[in-house]
Amino acid sequence: MDRFIGNIAGIGTASGTRLVIGVWGESPLGTFTDVMVEDARGVRTLLAPTQSVVDYVSATYTFDRIRVVDVSSTLNPKYLTVSAGPLEVTAELGGVTGLGRMLGFIPARLSTSPRWLSLINPVAGLIMPGVQTAGSAGNGRTEYYGVTTARKVTAASARWDGEDLGAIAQLTPPVRFGFSSAPATPMLVTVVTSIKRPSV
Repeated sequence: MDRFIGNIAGIGTASGTRLVIGVWGESPLGTFTDVMVEDARGVRTLLAPTQSVVDYVSATYTFDRIRVVDVSSTLNPKYLTVSAGPLEVTAELGGVTGLGRMLGFIPARLSTSPRWLSLINPVAGLIMPGVQTAGSAGNGRTEYYGVTTARKVTAASARWDGEDLGAIAQLTPPVRFGFSSAPATPMLVTVVTSIKRPSV
């Protein structure tokens, strides 16, 4: 079981481009940030800092384009900033969401347990359409998303090759990188992502 501990931001834009940003503090691949982008035409692009990240992520998710680029990020209580090749993002962070407050009552050891996440998966989709907490990933892998808190993204600016992607918007339609989308409402979640790889 591989565990990735960090944060995921899901942000929609007025242009129709949707961003899923992973800022990982602990993982089998070390500390890194990657960005999954789906544009208004449905083209899915991975922006990743190293070939090892590309190899792992592309074996778990589906993309039409993959680019190895310099990726840097800053995450603090007020802002998330990301620079990833053609993409520049600044997101303003607000308070804890209602979901985040509910999750605060669940012990982290339980809320990130694969068994628990499999159990609550049907409920997660009812609370947030398109979102799943457990499911089948690529190449025989099973993935579990254990969210421990969630914060609002109150504003964001994003540019691709210098072109403004427009104001922050709902992340709709759902992104299609894997079995689960990010929530439609822009937010930043603290998460433990567990990936079970098939036995060799």
